[in-house]
Amino acid sequence: MGSSNRKKKEKKKDFQKAKLKVGKAKAKAANFTDTSFKAKSIVVNQQTVSHADESTDRPEQFKQTLSSAVTAKSDNQRRDALSYIINQLSANPPNNPVGTSGLLSKLLPLISDSSSAVRTQLLKLFRVLPSAEVGPHVEKILMYIRGGMTHLSTDIRNDTLNVMEWLLEVAGDEVVSCPGGWLKTLNSFSSMLGWNPTVSAATVSKGWTSASKATLGVATKKGPEAQARQIVVLAKFLQVGFQEETPLPYDPGAYWDNLYRLPTSANPFAYLNLFGTPRDEDSEMYPDRLSRQRVYEAKWKSAILTGMDGAKKEGGAVGRAASSLAKVLNGDVRRKDTEMEDIAT
Repeated sequence: MGSSNRKKKEKKKDFQKAKLKVGKAKAKAANFTDTSFKAKSIVVNQQTVSHADESTDRPEQFKQTLSSAVTAKSDNQRRDALSYIINQLSANPPNNPVGTSGLLSKLLPLISDSSSAVRTQLLKLFRVLPSAEVGPHVEKILMYIRGGMTHLSTDIRNDTLNVMEWLLEVAGDEVVSCPGGWLKTLNSFSSMLGWNPTVSAATVSKGWTSASKATLGVATKKGPEAQARQIVVLAKFLQVGFQEETPLPYDPGAYWDNLYRLPTSANPFAYLNLFGTPRDEDSEMYPDRLSRQRVYEAKWKSAILTGMDGAKKEGGAVGRAASSLAKVLNGDVRRKDTEMEDIAT
């Protein structure tokens, strides 16, 4: 009995409230730690403060951030990682341990990223890349641009057009002359606008805008604005493709340089397609303006003219964009007529 009463009393102690007496402080807890002291410094065991290893850690940090920009699940993390890379590329001198090729291989899938902030940062990053190093990778960049141009999301399609404009600015000649750069890109514009040459007869009879509204959401509030934007970028693309080539000055040693000196371009024999897969008409290279004009007139001229005339009738932003496209096409017609007159004379 004695032991059981003692155990009951010990259990009751945990639930009993201590009575405070006047003039006496409250009893301190068993795990109380005195923090009343002040120290002028804090010493950490095995602490090292050295800036000698920062240069060696910086490439690893850059690579980890680059991987985070692609694999991070959070939109904010991907955006912040791209901001860090932009700061490194904008530094003097620029810090890019993986090179432009490594950056593009990792970041190109972000063209179709679901976050608008990530796509905006990606475009800023593209703009700080050296223009001379972008040209050899145009074919790969265009693959992702064409995928973004035919995306179901209107915002992604519009942001992809910004990337297309940037690429036309820094490497326009390579865009229209690389394998698939001319016809495949026109096919993507066709999917966006609904100007399909295979159904041109049906669109003429039923109205060319019907296919566009059914496939690309032109009936939404942003539809006319997005359509006008697409026509403007198409006009810039055709302008680059139809612009006159600047003749090279006469160089008597150019013949021997072509025979015995190393080529200056990245892939000088790409047009031969010696080791690649066989190309169809859409994947073929059209390196000069005359070849691009020939295939354009054979396959796309009627469809684009039909769609352009319908866009002019709609008026507003779409009509103004169609007028800018008409100026580009009319300028190309005038240049072609002048060439034919020169040949005849």
